[in-house]
Amino acid sequence: MDQHAKRALKAKAHSLKPVVLLGQNGLTPAVLKEIDLALDSHELIKVKIPGVAHDARDMVVTQILTETLSELVQLMGQIATLYRKKPNVSSSSTATPKKKR
Repeated sequence: MDQHAKRALKAKAHSLKPVVLLGQNGLTPAVLKEIDLALDSHELIKVKIPGVAHDARDMVVTQILTETLSELVQLMGQIATLYRKKPNVSSSSTATPKKKR
């Protein structure tokens, strides 16, 4: 991701609230699935990672990026802003459905 795109995504994310919050159990498979679903529907999300030391937070963010195939836009304190482009929808799925006879 180039700097111009990253700057635009940061600006777009400014008004967003975190949609996923890591709880006391940390990064569980359920949390990863929730992040994945949020990225599928929104492309650009914020994840709050409270109560984790700085070094551990970097490792958690790296794991999230690897598992969800997303990109880090910004990491400020406890908030990670993530981006993953929505997959292209094939033209056949957007066509009008055929009527049943």
